[in-house]
Amino acid sequence: MPIDPTRRRMMKGLASVGAAALPCCFAQSVLAATGAEFTLREIADGVFAFQGVDELMHPGNEGAICNLGVVVGSDAVAVIDSGGSMAEAQAFIAAITAVTSKPVRYLINTHVHPDHIFGNAAFRALGPTIVGHQNLPAALEARGEYYLRSYREQLGDKLMEGIEIVPPTLLVEDMLELDLGGRVLQLKAWDAAHTDNDLTVHDPTTGTLFAGDLVFMGHLPTIDGSLLGWLRQMNRLAGIDAVRVVPGHGPAPSEWPDALEAERRYFEVLARDLRLAIKEGTPLAEAVKTAGRSEAPNWALFDDYNERNATTAYAELEWE
Repeated sequence: MPIDPTRRRMMKGLASVGAAALPCCFAQSVLAATGAEFTLREIADGVFAFQGVDELMHPGNEGAICNLGVVVGSDAVAVIDSGGSMAEAQAFIAAITAVTSKPVRYLINTHVHPDHIFGNAAFRALGPTIVGHQNLPAALEARGEYYLRSYREQLGDKLMEGIEIVPPTLLVEDMLELDLGGRVLQLKAWDAAHTDNDLTVHDPTTGTLFAGDLVFMGHLPTIDGSLLGWLRQMNRLAGIDAVRVVPGHGPAPSEWPDALEAERRYFEVLARDLRLAIKEGTPLAEAVKTAGRSEAPNWALFDDYNERNATTAYAELEWE
């Protein structure tokens, strides 16, 4: 793809944040520390996605474990999540610059978890308004320092360099529309489910939904909010008029609403097993070892997260 002069100037400017851009039709760039390829793929007209790996965050993947998105309007760009490290975010910025010279007006954070927000500071030079759920600032205030300490052990000092907790300044209480010029995004704030600060982004122009971690595929869903809240909102989530979804983790894109089926099944199995354990008086410490176990073959990272999910859900279901 030929690079116009404006785009070339923007690419040169990325040197100030340490990014390097490689022009090609799908905006490929290189993650600084590992040389791994960062590919931003066009999944609909003016809509791009990066697919993370189904792994825990570690130096080898530079925190690039969640899916990221870009939507380009006639006037401006919206970015969905910033990634799990400054290295990933810098590669992401380079990839964005390779597909458009329009300004990044919005950086939308779908929720509080580090793999989605640790790259926020890298976007500062581009000057976007950071957008998030109304509960996100409080969640970042409560957890931010802990995340910075604990992930230093997980990612190492080099990858944690430059990472800051940067909160949103534009908050979504229920619904909010963002006009990119000829393309209006619909943002929805959800009740407690994956977290208490989940936000989705819907592009009606192309029928594309960026679901954040309200949708997991392949990677076991993780409950940091409310199992019952997630289940209660599942039908409303499925009712969003989209044809494709970019889940927080998993194939990007996937068909909608089919993408919800495996997640819903896992939650229903987990809830069924825990309700039975509670009814039979099985202590939490024993119940969490077996609840949901039949789902193990269907999910990556099952052993990393299932007992944690079961512990959270047991406490909630005990008080139904």
